[in-house]
Amino acid sequence: MIVEERMRTYINSLDMGNTPFLEELEKEALAGRVPIIRKEMQSFLKMFLAATRPMKILEVGTAVGFSTLLMCEYGPENLKITTIENYEKRIPVAKENFRRAGRESQITLLEGDAGEILKELTGTFDMIFMDAAKGQYINWLPDVLRLMEEGSVLVSDNVLQEGDLIESHYLVERRNRTIYKRMREYLWQLTHSPILRTSVLPLGDGAAVSIKTGEQVL
Repeated sequence: MIVEERMRTYINSLDMGNTPFLEELEKEALAGRVPIIRKEMQSFLKMFLAATRPMKILEVGTAVGFSTLLMCEYGPENLKITTIENYEKRIPVAKENFRRAGRESQITLLEGDAGEILKELTGTFDMIFMDAAKGQYINWLPDVLRLMEEGSVLVSDNVLQEGDLIESHYLVERRNRTIYKRMREYLWQLTHSPILRTSVLPLGDGAAVSIKTGEQVL
């Protein structure tokens, strides 16, 4: 736990919720044990989309499409989202959810390994939302930076591992140590990059928000 439970519960109680469709989709996902963005990240994204109004978003990690559809609902009217998913069982579910929501024209779903797909993508995006395999964030970073232009924003979700990231390496379960090491390196790269300004937030399971400045930081 990153934020004390009572405080988190109170903050979440202030949220006004989402559209009926998204509320139902969230219930379906949670009942099926599908990982989706937490309430704190939902609130943050809705505010952030209203403030920045990105027109082109790249999402790494679709799952069943909940966050994709939330960004469509609360982003600009003509927003276009390219989203990547590798888990074959979730791809048809996401496609059906996009159809049910009437958002198919706004969303391009790319099927396959994110590392390979990112290498093939061209152009730039106003916003990139990282919400996939945490241990791969550091490996994807070079291509993610290539797909950003000055002013583009990178939002990385689930970066603090329920608070484990501040623990000693030896106190982390052995099976989680590779992710622990890679995520600490990822956050160091984000916060020390000469072309990014980054803030790490105790939001949900931790989030990092990075803006590409295009300038060298001394």
